[in-house]
Amino acid sequence: MIDAFLAHDLPAVEEAIRKAAAAEVMPRFRQLADHEVDQKSGPHDLVTDADRLAERHLTASLTRLLPGSAVVGEEAVHADPEVYGALRGDAPVWIVDPVDGTRQFVEGDPHFCTLVALALHGEILASWTYAPALDVLATAVRGQGAHVNGERIHSGSPRPGAELRVATAHPLYTSEEDRRYLSRLDVPGVAPRPCGSAGLEYLRVARGEMDALAFTWPSAWDHAAGLLLVGEAGGAQSTVDRVPFRIDRDNALPFAVGRDEATAVRVRELLRGED
Repeated sequence: MIDAFLAHDLPAVEEAIRKAAAAEVMPRFRQLADHEVDQKSGPHDLVTDADRLAERHLTASLTRLLPGSAVVGEEAVHADPEVYGALRGDAPVWIVDPVDGTRQFVEGDPHFCTLVALALHGEILASWTYAPALDVLATAVRGQGAHVNGERIHSGSPRPGAELRVATAHPLYTSEEDRRYLSRLDVPGVAPRPCGSAGLEYLRVARGEMDALAFTWPSAWDHAAGLLLVGEAGGAQSTVDRVPFRIDRDNALPFAVGRDEATAVRVRELLRGED
């Protein structure tokens, strides 16, 4: 069933994502009223009506397209953490972040996106990264490459001797222990900076505009779409335990993502505290 779906129904997924953004996200961009923005765990962890309604829209449309599938969405998991367990089940799972970069969205910055990935038994099969305010849609299908607005992309490799550009977990969302790990990237030859929307940072790596990422949190909705996108563009990733990050298990953190394997390994070893 899943093979047939991947072969024939992916355009319908793209249409569903575009419709959800057009109906629930873009009408609220730079139009949010105070009552449409709430805090979750703290003042920097925001949720808006656009997040909630877009996830509801996508949950209905995606499960209609693939009967029997489950949805692990950021807002659903916030309401009921048990929902996350579907990643370890036998049904196909849609992994949804309705507005990745909510802080940017609230501030009127166009650098936010909707992230959707389809997984089965922990393997990410297809992904969509849609930045509606930028008119950018990045897609990836396992074994079929990565594309942006229909054009094939390749991550390439950093220029020999050039400073590595690394986006890291933002200080607003990191613990003291996280910051100790990330401080190991403050070395000659590496230029770290705080990340914005995780989905768009993955896209930058897939396009060769950034060299690497270093993340300290495991939420599948932030990483699933981007991990497949980077992997299909030619990149690589690894946790500090020197094994790949997977969405269906607990992972050692932080983990590194690179334009190529050598870059991912270099960043990973720095995070481990090794040369």
